[in-house]
Amino acid sequence: MINKHNNGKNNIKNEQNNVEKQLDESKKMNFSIRKKFHKQLFSKFAKAIKIYELLKPNDKVAVCVSGGKDSMLMAKLFQELKMHNKFHFDIVFLVMDPGYNAKNRKKIENNAKLLNIPVEIFESDIFENVVNIEKSPCYICARMRRGHLYNKAKELGCNKIALGHHFDDVIETILMGVLYGAQVQTMMPKIKSKNFFGMELIRPMYLIRERDIIAWRDYNNLNFLQCACKFTEQNYLKDKNENEINSKRKKMKNLIASLAKEDVQIEENIFKSVENVNLVTVIEYKDKNGQRHHFLEDFED
Repeated sequence: MINKHNNGKNNIKNEQNNVEKQLDESKKMNFSIRKKFHKQLFSKFAKAIKIYELLKPNDKVAVCVSGGKDSMLMAKLFQELKMHNKFHFDIVFLVMDPGYNAKNRKKIENNAKLLNIPVEIFESDIFENVVNIEKSPCYICARMRRGHLYNKAKELGCNKIALGHHFDDVIETILMGVLYGAQVQTMMPKIKSKNFFGMELIRPMYLIRERDIIAWRDYNNLNFLQCACKFTEQNYLKDKNENEINSKRKKMKNLIASLAKEDVQIEENIFKSVENVNLVTVIEYKDKNGQRHHFLEDFED
């Protein structure tokens, strides 16, 4: 009886110690955002929200947490912003489980607990629907994910969803559009949903560099999901590295890194190229209605 009593007390004490340790770790991570990485992370997060008008009074935002480093950090930055906000807005930390295996699902839950992020998890069957699709499964999966997130966010009374795309995603998208899509376009900081009336998608990590996200992750000894897709698990495991290298986005990442070694302004220049578009020097362009305009239309004028 005494041993059982002592074991019970020890279990309670160990559980208390674990809770205290998690609280200490969470405080350390919060402190690192406020101090060590304030300029690289929080300042750029707040700047993007301000200059692109991503938040307005009484917004309710579904902060979409996939389990990776970008979305987990975004959730922490939103928590920090709530402590300093100049007007009222609400946030919900939304995790969609599209069919993760038990190990990956548990990893997301554990990291959310460690980071003190009160996530709301809901299930979908996206992986099961996509895994046997041979043509563009990743594109279809992304579209389906976004649809489910919009739908759940609207159900919860949100008018916006926030995704964790960062500066490097933006400049890679610009180059991919030029080299593979024969078009000049970018990943916008916010867009209105065409299928969900009154809903917007915002990207508050828009100005944050990926290397700074990695530095914050490593400084806090965190380990997040890389890719938890069933399609990847079934088709790429034998030759995962080669498939990653051969991906178009990976090629863009390598190309930009190579050019940046020669000129440190390369990355900023790619970003600013879509801010400095001169229509007078463009042969043809589309307006907001999709109407095409050729430079010869008013050339004689």
